[in-house]
Amino acid sequence: MKAKLILPHRALRLSASVAAIALAAGVATCASAADNGKYRIGVVTFLSGAAAGPFGVPAANAAKLAVDTLNNGKMPAPYGKKGINGLEIEMILLDEAGGATKQTEEFRNLVQRQKVDAVIGYISSGDCLAIAPAAEELGVPTLFFDCGTSKVFETVKNPKFLFRTGLDAVVDNIAAARYVAETRPHIKTVASIQQNYAWGQESWADFALALKGIKPEIKVVSEQWPKLGQGQYGAEISALSVSNPDLMHSSFWGGDMEALMLQGGARGLFDKRTVLLTAGETGIGSFKDQVANGTIIGGRGPFGAFAPKNALNDWFRPAFSAEFKEAPTYPAYKMIQAILGLKAAAEKSAKPGAMPTAEQVVQGLAGLSFEAPSGTVNMARVKGHQAVQSVSFGEYQFEPKSGKATVTKVKTYAGECLMPPDGTSPADWIKAGFPGAKCN
Repeated sequence: MKAKLILPHRALRLSASVAAIALAAGVATCASAADNGKYRIGVVTFLSGAAAGPFGVPAANAAKLAVDTLNNGKMPAPYGKKGINGLEIEMILLDEAGGATKQTEEFRNLVQRQKVDAVIGYISSGDCLAIAPAAEELGVPTLFFDCGTSKVFETVKNPKFLFRTGLDAVVDNIAAARYVAETRPHIKTVASIQQNYAWGQESWADFALALKGIKPEIKVVSEQWPKLGQGQYGAEISALSVSNPDLMHSSFWGGDMEALMLQGGARGLFDKRTVLLTAGETGIGSFKDQVANGTIIGGRGPFGAFAPKNALNDWFRPAFSAEFKEAPTYPAYKMIQAILGLKAAAEKSAKPGAMPTAEQVVQGLAGLSFEAPSGTVNMARVKGHQAVQSVSFGEYQFEPKSGKATVTKVKTYAGECLMPPDGTSPADWIKAGFPGAKCN
């Protein structure tokens, strides 16, 4: 049985790929309430704009594949039970484009009009910061699958309904700093180019602080702050070239990242300089020879090219590739991870075959350990509301003869090595020398 995907009453500008999802899933007219005995989830990801191609559409594809497979009872163990707790899953897919104010309105619509049982979504850190208090106010289980701002659980200090099944920017950048220190010990100068909003600001602050803590002799020679979605980076590329750093750090993602690498490469910015892209994994299939071999890339955890071998990944990667004609990148892994976390939580607390209540879902998810294509996920921070996993970095390698790109020299850092304990701010923990970190 194909997933019954419900589009909201507002018209969306769907890309060809996402339109195909809707056709394959079977578009239905939205009921006024979830009274059909099905478990209804809202899924929010970018379906239009620069973030759609590299981020939003792969995530939407993963959601469709996961829901179809669960509804047919074909998911590998331990997820063989059909749907969620035996109930068919009904999915409402929403476009994340439009900004935080619009997304907050759409979130309220999902809960109050569409009567969803849970919401999974959000790539933009700005959107997550806006949605977080609304999730608690409306009392609906809400799983952030991707956004990386560490401020989410400062906005909501004692969450009940809000969870993040992915990782934050802190662990990305501490792992990046450790990788640089271990693989580039002679680097003396570093420069930064970040999107000028919460994600970019926090990513650079965490990386710079962590790298200084590990290598105090490092000197920052340039910081560039273009607008999110700016698209043209001539002035920033010139400034970076003049500063002549040994290493350039960027948390750029999506279309911005691809534009920066194309423009910078054409102007020789990366000649004899190392580039570090904390979200670079999504570009493996498109970079080709436009990105220098040896560029350091991450996938925001053990996702995409960094995912381990296990039964779930042995199913997911080939199934996704066969269905959508491309390998799943890290947003796809993070989306299916959130869906499996929701399923595991609901089935832990609800009676078999019964409709899981919001209370049962949040009770089941808080502190839960569950399996995903990325490995074991431990909801072990923020009183069980924040996932803890490992983070990997490696070096991009493109082979012109085969036309294929791979990641080499991969190093993986345990979550317990990277994430501060509850009650400690990331900056204070880094400045104190990472007390209690378990890195062996």
